[in-house]
Amino acid sequence: MSFDIIQWIIKIPVIFFAITMHEYAHGRVALWLGDPTAKQMGRLTLNPLPHIDPFGAICLFLFHFGWAKPVPVNPGYFKNIRKGIILMSLAGPFSNLAIAFVAGLLIRYLPFPWEIYLSALLWLILINIGLGLFNLLPIPPLDGSHVLENLLSPRAAQKYREIGRYGPMVILGIVLLDNFAHTGIISRILIGPMFHLAHVFAGDNFLRLLPLLR
Repeated sequence: MSFDIIQWIIKIPVIFFAITMHEYAHGRVALWLGDPTAKQMGRLTLNPLPHIDPFGAICLFLFHFGWAKPVPVNPGYFKNIRKGIILMSLAGPFSNLAIAFVAGLLIRYLPFPWEIYLSALLWLILINIGLGLFNLLPIPPLDGSHVLENLLSPRAAQKYREIGRYGPMVILGIVLLDNFAHTGIISRILIGPMFHLAHVFAGDNFLRLLPLLR
Protein backbone atom coordinates (compact mmCIF):
# COMPACT_ATOMS: atom_id res chain seq x y z
CA MET A 1 0.00 0.00 0.00
CA SER A 2 1.42 3.35 -1.00
CA PHE A 3 1.08 6.32 1.33
CA ASP A 4 1.84 9.00 -1.25
CA ILE A 5 -0.20 11.77 0.36
CA ILE A 6 -1.03 13.55 -2.89
CA GLN A 7 -2.34 10.37 -4.47
CA TRP A 8 -4.49 9.63 -1.43
CA ILE A 9 -5.86 13.18 -1.36
CA ILE A 10 -6.99 12.55 -4.95
CA LYS A 11 -8.08 8.94 -4.43
CA ILE A 12 -10.29 9.34 -1.34
CA PRO A 13 -12.87 11.68 -2.95
CA VAL A 14 -12.89 9.46 -6.06
CA ILE A 15 -13.62 6.37 -3.95
CA PHE A 16 -16.44 8.12 -2.09
CA PHE A 17 -17.85 9.41 -5.39
CA ALA A 18 -17.79 5.94 -6.97
CA ILE A 19 -19.47 4.31 -3.97
CA THR A 20 -22.08 7.06 -3.71
CA MET A 21 -23.02 6.86 -7.40
CA HIS A 22 -23.20 3.07 -7.17
CA GLU A 23 -25.65 3.09 -4.26
CA TYR A 24 -27.60 6.07 -5.62
CA ALA A 25 -28.12 4.21 -8.91
CA HIS A 26 -29.56 1.21 -7.06
CA GLY A 27 -31.99 3.44 -5.19
CA ARG A 28 -32.93 5.53 -8.23
CA VAL A 29 -33.76 2.51 -10.39
CA ALA A 30 -35.69 0.94 -7.51
CA LEU A 31 -37.74 4.15 -7.28
CA TRP A 32 -38.37 4.12 -11.04
CA LEU A 33 -39.65 0.56 -10.62
CA GLY A 34 -42.05 1.65 -7.87
CA ASP A 35 -40.07 1.09 -4.66
CA PRO A 36 -39.81 4.27 -2.52
CA THR A 37 -37.90 2.59 0.35
CA ALA A 38 -34.49 4.15 -0.35
CA LYS A 39 -36.03 7.60 -0.75
CA GLN A 40 -38.05 7.27 2.46
CA MET A 41 -34.94 6.21 4.39
CA GLY A 42 -32.82 9.11 3.13
CA ARG A 43 -30.60 6.97 0.91
CA LEU A 44 -31.61 8.48 -2.43
CA THR A 45 -28.94 11.15 -2.08
CA LEU A 46 -25.61 12.13 -3.61
CA ASN A 47 -24.28 12.95 -0.15
CA PRO A 48 -21.72 10.17 0.53
CA LEU A 49 -22.16 10.16 4.31
CA PRO A 50 -25.40 8.10 4.46
CA HIS A 51 -23.82 5.48 2.17
CA ILE A 52 -20.53 4.98 4.03
CA ASP A 53 -20.05 1.96 6.26
CA PRO A 54 -17.25 2.95 8.69
CA PHE A 55 -15.75 -0.54 8.98
CA GLY A 56 -16.05 -1.09 5.23
CA ALA A 57 -14.27 2.23 4.63
CA ILE A 58 -11.41 1.27 6.98
CA CYS A 59 -10.99 -2.08 5.19
CA LEU A 60 -10.99 -0.27 1.86
CA PHE A 61 -7.99 1.86 2.83
CA LEU A 62 -6.13 -0.98 4.58
CA PHE A 63 -6.74 -3.83 2.14
CA HIS A 64 -8.03 -2.10 -1.03
CA PHE A 65 -11.31 -3.94 -0.44
CA GLY A 66 -14.36 -2.52 1.27
CA TRP A 67 -18.06 -1.95 1.07
CA ALA A 68 -20.78 0.63 1.55
CA LYS A 69 -24.12 0.35 3.31
CA PRO A 70 -26.47 -1.46 0.90
CA VAL A 71 -29.40 0.65 -0.25
CA PRO A 72 -32.61 -0.75 1.30
CA VAL A 73 -34.92 -2.23 -1.34
CA ASN A 74 -38.34 -3.87 -1.07
CA PRO A 75 -38.87 -5.99 -4.23
CA GLY A 76 -42.54 -6.37 -3.28
CA TYR A 77 -43.15 -3.01 -4.94
CA PHE A 78 -41.89 -4.26 -8.31
CA LYS A 79 -44.52 -5.31 -10.84
CA ASN A 80 -42.19 -8.05 -12.07
CA ILE A 81 -40.05 -8.99 -9.08
CA ARG A 82 -37.40 -11.03 -10.89
CA LYS A 83 -36.96 -8.47 -13.67
CA GLY A 84 -37.00 -5.61 -11.16
CA ILE A 85 -34.27 -7.16 -9.02
CA ILE A 86 -32.09 -7.76 -12.09
CA LEU A 87 -32.46 -4.16 -13.31
CA MET A 88 -31.93 -2.70 -9.85
CA SER A 89 -28.86 -4.90 -9.25
CA LEU A 90 -27.27 -4.00 -12.59
CA ALA A 91 -27.82 -0.27 -12.03
CA GLY A 92 -24.95 0.09 -9.55
CA PRO A 93 -22.20 -1.58 -11.60
CA PHE A 94 -23.41 0.00 -14.83
CA SER A 95 -23.34 3.47 -13.25
CA ASN A 96 -19.67 2.90 -12.35
CA LEU A 97 -18.84 1.70 -15.86
CA ALA A 98 -20.63 4.75 -17.32
CA ILE A 99 -18.54 7.08 -15.14
CA ALA A 100 -15.39 5.23 -16.21
CA PHE A 101 -16.40 5.62 -19.86
CA VAL A 102 -16.75 9.40 -19.46
CA ALA A 103 -13.40 9.57 -17.65
CA GLY A 104 -11.90 7.58 -20.51
CA LEU A 105 -13.22 10.04 -23.08
CA LEU A 106 -11.63 12.91 -21.13
CA ILE A 107 -8.30 11.07 -20.99
CA ARG A 108 -8.52 10.28 -24.69
CA TYR A 109 -9.62 13.67 -26.02
CA LEU A 110 -8.92 16.26 -23.28
CA PRO A 111 -5.63 15.28 -21.62
CA PHE A 112 -4.83 18.73 -20.27
CA PRO A 113 -1.25 18.80 -18.90
CA TRP A 114 -2.24 19.20 -15.24
CA GLU A 115 -0.94 16.38 -13.08
CA ILE A 116 -3.72 16.49 -10.48
CA TYR A 117 -6.40 16.53 -13.21
CA LEU A 118 -4.84 13.57 -15.02
CA SER A 119 -4.27 11.60 -11.80
CA ALA A 120 -7.91 12.17 -10.81
CA LEU A 121 -9.08 10.88 -14.20
CA LEU A 122 -6.86 7.81 -13.93
CA TRP A 123 -8.19 6.95 -10.48
CA LEU A 124 -11.72 7.72 -11.66
CA ILE A 125 -11.51 5.26 -14.52
CA LEU A 126 -9.72 2.51 -12.59
CA ILE A 127 -11.73 2.66 -9.37
CA ASN A 128 -15.06 2.78 -11.18
CA ILE A 129 -14.17 -0.08 -13.52
CA GLY A 130 -12.88 -2.09 -10.57
CA LEU A 131 -16.01 -1.45 -8.50
CA GLY A 132 -18.29 -2.18 -11.46
CA LEU A 133 -16.60 -5.43 -12.50
CA PHE A 134 -16.16 -6.66 -8.93
CA ASN A 135 -19.84 -6.22 -8.19
CA LEU A 136 -20.79 -8.13 -11.34
CA LEU A 137 -19.13 -11.27 -10.00
CA PRO A 138 -21.83 -13.90 -9.20
CA ILE A 139 -20.69 -14.33 -5.61
CA PRO A 140 -23.22 -13.43 -2.87
CA PRO A 141 -23.84 -10.77 -1.69
CA LEU A 142 -22.46 -8.96 -4.77
CA ASP A 143 -24.86 -7.54 -7.36
CA GLY A 144 -23.99 -10.22 -9.88
CA SER A 145 -25.33 -12.88 -7.51
CA HIS A 146 -28.78 -11.23 -7.46
CA VAL A 147 -28.77 -11.12 -11.26
CA LEU A 148 -27.82 -14.79 -11.57
CA GLU A 149 -30.28 -15.91 -8.90
CA ASN A 150 -33.18 -14.28 -10.73
CA LEU A 151 -32.14 -15.79 -14.07
CA LEU A 152 -32.20 -19.31 -12.63
CA SER A 153 -35.23 -21.52 -12.27
CA PRO A 154 -36.89 -21.34 -8.83
CA ARG A 155 -35.40 -24.73 -7.84
CA ALA A 156 -31.89 -23.81 -9.00
CA ALA A 157 -32.21 -20.39 -7.36
CA GLN A 158 -33.02 -22.05 -4.03
CA LYS A 159 -29.89 -24.21 -4.23
CA TYR A 160 -27.87 -21.17 -5.23
CA ARG A 161 -29.13 -19.28 -2.15
CA GLU A 162 -28.14 -22.20 0.08
CA ILE A 163 -24.61 -22.21 -1.33
CA GLY A 164 -24.55 -18.40 -1.35
CA ARG A 165 -24.52 -18.16 2.43
CA TYR A 166 -20.80 -18.90 2.20
CA GLY A 167 -20.22 -16.12 -0.33
CA PRO A 168 -19.01 -13.44 2.12
CA MET A 169 -16.51 -15.90 3.62
CA VAL A 170 -15.23 -16.77 0.13
CA ILE A 171 -14.72 -13.10 -0.71
CA LEU A 172 -13.03 -12.38 2.63
CA GLY A 173 -10.79 -15.41 2.22
CA ILE A 174 -9.69 -14.32 -1.27
CA VAL A 175 -8.91 -10.80 -0.05
CA LEU A 176 -6.91 -12.06 2.95
CA LEU A 177 -4.98 -14.55 0.79
CA ASP A 178 -4.17 -11.80 -1.70
CA ASN A 179 -3.04 -9.34 0.95
CA PHE A 180 -1.05 -11.69 3.19
CA ALA A 181 -0.13 -14.72 1.04
CA HIS A 182 0.17 -12.72 -2.19
CA THR A 183 -1.74 -15.34 -4.18
CA GLY A 184 -2.71 -12.87 -6.91
CA ILE A 185 -6.26 -14.22 -7.23
CA ILE A 186 -7.83 -10.77 -7.53
CA SER A 187 -5.17 -9.74 -10.03
CA ARG A 188 -6.04 -12.68 -12.26
CA ILE A 189 -9.78 -12.09 -12.01
CA LEU A 190 -10.00 -8.29 -12.03
CA ILE A 191 -6.79 -6.36 -12.65
CA GLY A 192 -6.25 -7.61 -16.20
CA PRO A 193 -9.84 -6.91 -17.33
CA MET A 194 -9.74 -3.54 -15.51
CA PHE A 195 -6.68 -2.31 -17.39
CA HIS A 196 -7.90 -3.73 -20.70
CA LEU A 197 -11.25 -1.98 -20.41
CA ALA A 198 -9.59 1.26 -19.28
CA HIS A 199 -7.39 1.08 -22.38
CA VAL A 200 -10.48 0.54 -24.56
CA PHE A 201 -12.19 3.58 -23.00
CA ALA A 202 -9.19 5.93 -22.87
CA GLY A 203 -6.95 4.75 -25.70
CA ASP A 204 -3.15 4.87 -25.64
CA ASN A 205 -3.19 8.00 -23.49
CA PHE A 206 -4.17 5.72 -20.61
CA LEU A 207 -0.94 3.75 -20.93
CA ARG A 208 1.17 6.88 -21.30
CA LEU A 209 -0.28 8.38 -18.12
CA LEU A 210 0.05 5.31 -15.87
CA PRO A 211 3.41 6.46 -14.37
CA LEU A 212 1.45 9.22 -12.62
CA LEU A 213 -0.03 6.58 -10.30
CA ARG A 214 3.14 6.18 -8.30
